[in-house]
Amino acid sequence: MVERRAGLGLLSHLVLILGVLVIALPVYITFVASTHSNQDIIHPPMPLWPGSKLVENYTAVLTGTQEGGGSKAAVGRMMTVSLVSALVIAIGKIAISLLSAFAIVYFRFPFRMFFFWAIFMTLMLPVEVRIAPTYKVVADLGMLNTYAGLTVPLIASATATFLFRQFFLTVPDELTEAARMDGAGPMRFFLDVLVPLSSTSIAALFVIQFIYGWNQYLWPLLVTTSEDMYPVVIGIKRMISGGDAQTEWGAVMATAMLAMIPPALVVMLMQRWFVKGLVDTEK
Repeated sequence: MVERRAGLGLLSHLVLILGVLVIALPVYITFVASTHSNQDIIHPPMPLWPGSKLVENYTAVLTGTQEGGGSKAAVGRMMTVSLVSALVIAIGKIAISLLSAFAIVYFRFPFRMFFFWAIFMTLMLPVEVRIAPTYKVVADLGMLNTYAGLTVPLIASATATFLFRQFFLTVPDELTEAARMDGAGPMRFFLDVLVPLSSTSIAALFVIQFIYGWNQYLWPLLVTTSEDMYPVVIGIKRMISGGDAQTEWGAVMATAMLAMIPPALVVMLMQRWFVKGLVDTEK
């Protein structure tokens, strides 16, 4: 039993409050900046309270009618691109990892462990390392400025395959024998037994992979040259103009606030399954 002490409780609460302030203050400043005109932001001191341009700034970036020298792509379109890409990457990674882990654990075929370690070794070769040959393949296949080009090179996941393999190894052999005696084939056993047992792990990985897909920057920066295929993270960078052109910082900050909403919603809505998938002692 954990001993409760008033001093330690107060200290822990102070640390938590400090952590919340450190995280929340930049978000609050971003929100405040998104509600002011560009002149209010660039002339010190910057306001610390919300202004009167909230509806105007957010409407402008969602429809692509903002001023400034940067990109005029509509944020609504960019968020759609990011959402589709993040969902395809997350679901694709989970589906492929489940099937590959299932094959490695439950099927006996030549060089089974060799293929597993070959998959595992790809952890040492992230997209940043193999980005040049990957880009050439995508370009040769005509997948630039497409959803396939944004997602297919990022779908495979050695980490998820390893996690599912380790979980499948803990499933009792008696459960496998019982399913075989009941006449369940491999895919029936996979769909009706293994996938439900893996639900919390799937939920945890979905949250991680969705945020991973949503926050992609380097790869979309290479494979997208058309404004209608910009993810929202790229859109934020493109809206910041260089040289003597004026950057509309209210629009940039409004876009940044909108870009935070989907990942935050996914984490909040799936928090219980996410935590359970990470700390479940039965696994």
